[in-house]
Amino acid sequence: MTTSAHLPADPSSRAAGGSVTDRLVEANLDYAARFTDPGMDARPVLQVAVVACMDARLDLHAALGLELGDCHTIRNAGGVVTDDTIRSLTISQRALGTRSVILIHHTGCGLESLTEDFRHELEDEVGQRPAWAVEAFRDVDQDVRQSMQRVRTNPFLPHKDDVRGFVFDVHTGLLREIDPAS
Repeated sequence: MTTSAHLPADPSSRAAGGSVTDRLVEANLDYAARFTDPGMDARPVLQVAVVACMDARLDLHAALGLELGDCHTIRNAGGVVTDDTIRSLTISQRALGTRSVILIHHTGCGLESLTEDFRHELEDEVGQRPAWAVEAFRDVDQDVRQSMQRVRTNPFLPHKDDVRGFVFDVHTGLLREIDPAS
């Protein structure tokens, strides 16, 4: 099974054809040769921002039936609402017209197996502790609730009436909505 039409699944085969980045840049040349400017505005058509985990198994556009230009997509480790996520959501809402926020975590997230000790290990290795929190969690549902609460209580976000959270099942592709009150 290959993970991409352009890249072999076996990383050892990279040596013959350059780095992964070289191959991605080459794929971009092919893409650009066929590219037609869609003439879109930076404002998402559906006025929605999706915050999700960076996990490579999540194909958000396919899973949500989205097309290019439909939404803003903000991704990070765990899909947690951090200060930088709030920064992006604030710009999305205040400057680019989004009104709804969808939060998507997923089953089998790598953050479930980390702890804040990760920061201490980094400090031991490089001599400096990261300024950011790992945001690890044990209960994905509770972490979605926490992320919803962070959005709903943030003073910089004017649109908080349509904030919903979900867990994506990486084995079935289904979303399960999380009740914020549970």
